[in-house]
Amino acid sequence: MRHDLDRTDVAILNLLQGDGRISNADLAEAVHLSPSATLRRVRRLEETGIIDRYVMLIDPARIGLPTSVFVEISLSSQREKVLDKFEAKVVEIPEVMSCHLMAGQADYLLHVVCADVADYERIHRSHLAQLPGVATLRSNFAIRTVPNSTHYAL
Repeated sequence: MRHDLDRTDVAILNLLQGDGRISNADLAEAVHLSPSATLRRVRRLEETGIIDRYVMLIDPARIGLPTSVFVEISLSSQREKVLDKFEAKVVEIPEVMSCHLMAGQADYLLHVVCADVADYERIHRSHLAQLPGVATLRSNFAIRTVPNSTHYAL
């Protein structure tokens, strides 16, 4: 077990990862605790930051964003000021779903969602190529996603 989680904590987290809207009563029944004891555990998991937040997931294809592009970005410098400027600007691009500082060939890896290749060209020209400190961009289009999970193995 990780981070001082006992079996009941793990069970609660697994159930919440599967259904963040599960009622406390149903959660308590599933983990064989009273509703008040279950609620105390959930609040402790929230307060310690193990539960970061609750979200709902959208099918990107159903809202017109079926294309995922993974963009490798190398910066002109590794100076902290350059990294800070880049990161401050990249968070402003709504089509960027995630941005990871990397060890390896590229400095950052971005996951960008868009409608199609033409839409990605717009994002590339108006946003990505304008990011401060960018030396090179390499775009990789996802053909299919297998799997696409938000569930961490505990």
